[in-house]
Amino acid sequence: MKEEQGVALRAKGYTCSQAVACSYCEELGIDEKTMFRITEGFGGGFGCTLGTCGALSAAIACAGLKKSTANLERPDSKGSTYVLTREMTKRFREEAGALQCAEIKGIGTGKVLCDCNDCVRIACRLVEDIVLAEGQK
Repeated sequence: MKEEQGVALRAKGYTCSQAVACSYCEELGIDEKTMFRITEGFGGGFGCTLGTCGALSAAIACAGLKKSTANLERPDSKGSTYVLTREMTKRFREEAGALQCAEIKGIGTGKVLCDCNDCVRIACRLVEDIVLAEGQK
């Protein structure tokens, strides 16, 4: 499991999304600089707008990298990617308490549901349990 690698990358200054996605570059066949650049804007719930958690967004990006056939003429894989996305979204909500960064951080309620490092850990588990394990089925 790469949960602690993700947390270490976040401590190094990576966004939550970069920390999750960059932990799986080798498994997904993408170089770290490219992954870092792709996921940069997801941080802080999409550019610090406190929208959908960046860690979850990165896990979903990993699902696309794993499942997409990249068939530009006849896009044919989104259904299978959506299956993984729905499962990850469901499990992330169960574990973190919400999907939106603002809710997770307790903005407006004062009740923090999950800290950012734990969101990274959850998202890493989802990549391993759902995205990477799916290819072994």
